[in-house]
Amino acid sequence: MVEGLSNKFYTGLSQLSLTMSDQQLAQFLRYQQELLDWNTRFNLTAITDPEDVQIKHFLDSLSLLTVYDRPQADLLDIGSGAGFPGLALKIVRPEWNVTLLEATGKKVTFLRHMIETLQLEGIIAVQGRAEELAHQEAYRAKFDLVTARAVASLSALLEYSAPYCRVGGSIVLPKKGDMVDELARGRRAAGQVGAVLKDDVVVEVPGLADGRRLLVWRQQKACPVQYPRAGAVMIKKPLG
Repeated sequence: MVEGLSNKFYTGLSQLSLTMSDQQLAQFLRYQQELLDWNTRFNLTAITDPEDVQIKHFLDSLSLLTVYDRPQADLLDIGSGAGFPGLALKIVRPEWNVTLLEATGKKVTFLRHMIETLQLEGIIAVQGRAEELAHQEAYRAKFDLVTARAVASLSALLEYSAPYCRVGGSIVLPKKGDMVDELARGRRAAGQVGAVLKDDVVVEVPGLADGRRLLVWRQQKACPVQYPRAGAVMIKKPLG
């Protein structure tokens, strides 16, 4: 055990059936320390209690491995912010190739600092807008797994994510709360962007008993070329 990581964090790892090396545990502790230090200068997170960071950021990010966990994967994390879930997943699955996509320059600077500090390879932080990069050949339909831990409607998240996902790949979208209406619209939106809902999994880890769930979508066919549309259009005329 690494001093500085809470019992709840270790309990959560056990519940998620995850084991880590001492090096990986030390990387998470360093990640926490750097995040809270940088947060005094930049607005990276509203969560500032160390144990809360371990539970609400780290464990919440790692819960994605309960629905998608393969030896190799090309992962895109849209709107990565301070690196959740993409950077946290990279620590635990160093074999994965990870792209962190973030529009805010200060957050990209932090992500690049963390990649260097933790001496990670096979991971990059890209500054850009999701609706723009998705129309570039270098990114379109290139990823096995796409995720977006962002505050946006399900239909918007699907429109952002599907263009990046290869046919046969997966989109995993963390959500919480009452989803009846949003999920119905999301299913309709998924059909428009070539995806279909495959699973809806409740997340149960210590300190996260607030109705969190993982919506798992499969990219059945190539996303039509007109998606994603401009952000303003997506807001005015949402899919679904």
